[in-house]
Amino acid sequence: MSSASESRQAKVIDELKVFIKKVLSDPTIAVKCVDIARKHRNQPNADELIAREIGANTTVRIPESWSEADRMFLEILHDVLDDEEALY
Repeated sequence: MSSASESRQAKVIDELKVFIKKVLSDPTIAVKCVDIARKHRNQPNADELIAREIGANTTVRIPESWSEADRMFLEILHDVLDDEEALY
């Protein structure tokens, strides 16, 4: 693996560690994030709306210029909603 790739991977891991710490310190964050994602899921520019509202209503900050970790988080939110929908 190249050092640039390793550096990028380390950055993603660090960002995800910060996010996991926030979720563990305030368990309501996960519920709020899923509720927000559910609300905006089928709208045009859903990810932008989700990111903006999560930033406004939680301690999770998703900047305008998304990192790999930010994109991964949004993708995971969609996966959670897909799983939820499959149950019903």
